[in-house]
Amino acid sequence: MIRFETPWLLLALLLLPALALWRWRRPGTQPAAVLWGTLAGFGRPGAMAWLVLGVRLLPWIALALALLAAARPQRGMQQSEVDSRGVDIVLAMDVSQSMVIERMGLRSRMDVALETARDFVRGRPHDRLGVVGFSGVAYTLCPLTLDHATLLELLAGIDGRQPTDGTAIGMGLATAVQRLRDSRSPSKVIVLLTDGENNRGAIDPRTAAELARAMGVKVYTVLVGQQASVIGAGGDVVAPLVEIAERTGGRFYSAGDAAALGGIYAAIDRLERAPIRAVVYHEYQDLGPALLAIASVLMALFSLSNATWAFRAP
Repeated sequence: MIRFETPWLLLALLLLPALALWRWRRPGTQPAAVLWGTLAGFGRPGAMAWLVLGVRLLPWIALALALLAAARPQRGMQQSEVDSRGVDIVLAMDVSQSMVIERMGLRSRMDVALETARDFVRGRPHDRLGVVGFSGVAYTLCPLTLDHATLLELLAGIDGRQPTDGTAIGMGLATAVQRLRDSRSPSKVIVLLTDGENNRGAIDPRTAAELARAMGVKVYTVLVGQQASVIGAGGDVVAPLVEIAERTGGRFYSAGDAAALGGIYAAIDRLERAPIRAVVYHEYQDLGPALLAIASVLMALFSLSNATWAFRAP
C-alpha cells in the first residue's frame, strides 16, 4: 500500500509538461530543444540516437522523482492493536491424585477440569492468565502471560502424578496471590478449583484469603465432583471455600458433573469482563529518500554523459 503524506504536492508534476512546452517554444532556442542540450541532428539513425535521447531525458526523470519525493510517498500498512485493559487471572488447580482417581462421568475429574480450563483460556484472548498447581505442595506452572498458546501446552502436561500427595489449598491460594503481587490491572482474579479439604501445607486457607483481600484479589472457589447440598453448608470441605469467596468478594460454586463445571467457568467468564480499548497505529516506511537518491544518480549520470564526447548531441 502506497500513500502520500502531502499529496497536494503531486500537482507540481503537472508543471513538467508546461515547462517542457515553454522550453520547446522559447524564442532563440534550437528547434526541438529540450531543457538540457538539443536534439538538433537527432535524425541520424541507429542506437546512438536513442542513447542520446535517453541521456537528454534523465534530468526530466530526476525532476519528476524529486517532486514525488517532496510529496513524501510511504509504504506500509495500518494495523489495529489491542491496548489490553483486561483482567489478570490465575487458575489455582488441585492436581492431587484424587483428581485423577475420582470420576466425573466417564472421565476423571482432572480431565474435565483441564478441558474446561482450556476453553476458559481460549475465550479470554486479551487477558493475562497464569496457572498454579497444588497437591501436597504448591508450584507455579505458568506465570501471568498473554502467550496463551504456551499456557495451553503447559496445561496439557498436567497429569496429576505428584511426588507429594494431599491438598494444600492454603498454599495453592497463597502462591496464586503471589503471582498477582506485581499486577497493575484494576481487576485481579483467582479461580481456585479443588475436590477436597485442606489437609497439607503451612498456610491456612483463611490466612491466604486475608492476603488476597488485602491485595484486592477476588477469589472464585469451585468444588468439583461433590455437591454442596450433599455435604452441607457447614461441612469441612465447603465451609472454607465459601468463606474464601465471601472474604474476597468472589463466589463459591459446586460442580457435580462436567456440564456444571463448564457452566461455572462460563459464569465466571461473564462476571469478570473489562473494557478493551482498540488502538489504531500506522507503520509506514518513507520512500522519499530512496527517490531522491535515484534522482541524484540520474543527474550524476547525465553530467558524466554530457562531459563525454560520445554522448554529446551535435
